[in-house]
Amino acid sequence: MVFHLDNTLGAAFIGVVVAAGLHGVSCVQAWWYYTHQNDRWPLKLLVAAVMVFDTVHQGLISHTLYTYLVTNYDNPIELSQIVWSLLVEVLFNGLTALLVQSFLTVRIWRLSNRNSWLTGAALILVLGEFVIVTSRFALYSTWWAPAYVALSLQLQTFAELTELKSLSITVNSLAAAGDVLIAATLCKLLHSSRTGFHRSDTMIRKLMMWAVNTGLITSICAIASLISITVAGNTFIYILFFFCMGRLYCNSLLATLNARNSIRGAADGVHTTSENLSLSLREFQPKNTTLSISSKRPNISIKIDTTQEFNRDADDVLSEAEEKFWI
Repeated sequence: MVFHLDNTLGAAFIGVVVAAGLHGVSCVQAWWYYTHQNDRWPLKLLVAAVMVFDTVHQGLISHTLYTYLVTNYDNPIELSQIVWSLLVEVLFNGLTALLVQSFLTVRIWRLSNRNSWLTGAALILVLGEFVIVTSRFALYSTWWAPAYVALSLQLQTFAELTELKSLSITVNSLAAAGDVLIAATLCKLLHSSRTGFHRSDTMIRKLMMWAVNTGLITSICAIASLISITVAGNTFIYILFFFCMGRLYCNSLLATLNARNSIRGAADGVHTTSENLSLSLREFQPKNTTLSISSKRPNISIKIDTTQEFNRDADDVLSEAEEKFWI
């Protein structure tokens, strides 16, 4: 099998550099999260686990490129061999995607009032992707994942790695489908939660925007990897995108969690107070007689109380939607 360095190791090198930059962004976001957010311990544990898996993955792909470009520099024979870290990194990329997509699936579960059909559809895609990723361990090791991690895989060369092309296509297809389904479902559920009040609807629109953005970025990367492996399966262009998948999941999770204060602030900036309403009603009162003014006051009072009640209802709906969305 003939390799051209530009579209093989060159593409992988670009992937490692971009992934390293995104990892730096996720580290800053993680620091901001732990210093500015006061979440319950399960959510903090989720962020910690995602960061650990993401950091390990960055170390593994860096080891892969160091082995090829430094340790085995000017050694063409070794360049055709698979470094163990290139295989192990797939597991940690899969774990990162599993945690983030599971977190989003729990959002669907809560926002849909435990709708098993909506949640089940998303869960099938999420678990299906992870099972296929780990199926490489079953196919090429004797003791499932532990044996794989123990470097007992039978894959030795990149020529043998091309045998997994169908699995790679399936993984990227499920990843893209899962992200699109989760984002679309969240938007549909949030849209149905609208109250008609400007303040609550403002926040719901913000939440919908974040749901679309988090799913769109990872979906584009998965689709790019899918197209690359289908059109140019003998190159490492698809690996460039795959190296960045975990970083995008990690950054999407952290960006969403850290954006809560700004989203709440956007909603809090929209007020409909009873004071402003009472002033506008006075403008419609007749000013030529005292009797007409006094006769209208009870009606004004009733309208103000009704508006206050509606505002309280909108706040209740807003708080409920916010709690379910953020968990």
